[in-house]
Amino acid sequence: MVFLLDNLSCIHYHYNMLSGIRIYTSDIVWRQILGDLGACVLNAPTLTDINFDDLEISDILTPMELKTILVNASDNSVILSQIFGKNVVLPHIQGQILACLYKTGGMTINQIKDALGYAPDASTHTVDTAIYQLRRIYGRDFIINNSGVYSIGKL
Repeated sequence: MVFLLDNLSCIHYHYNMLSGIRIYTSDIVWRQILGDLGACVLNAPTLTDINFDDLEISDILTPMELKTILVNASDNSVILSQIFGKNVVLPHIQGQILACLYKTGGMTINQIKDALGYAPDASTHTVDTAIYQLRRIYGRDFIINNSGVYSIGKL
């Protein structure tokens, strides 16, 4: 694939360089570009890592500049510090789950899978394992399940 830098030059980029990043934009052209780069482009900004429309993106930039902007914008450290009351570093999937639960107030396991880019009926145990690990480290009451809806409890 080729990414246009300006009228005179171009650069090849890897098709999945944004894999794992959930992003929203209303711009049709950017939706196509971000999808081609491997981002999970969603139709609503509520459960995304990044609302692309809120970023100040110049018209001309390299793919690596774009990736750096998006990775920095998807940093969940502020949300994690609000949850824990201090700076905490977690594995990426655990941080994503906590950010989703914090932003929404609660989600079913299928909604969590969907928000993380998995098909709701996928036979992966990644989400279940991440929740188990968070409960093991921070206590069973840290992530609670009320009638199939997971939410953040108490530390």
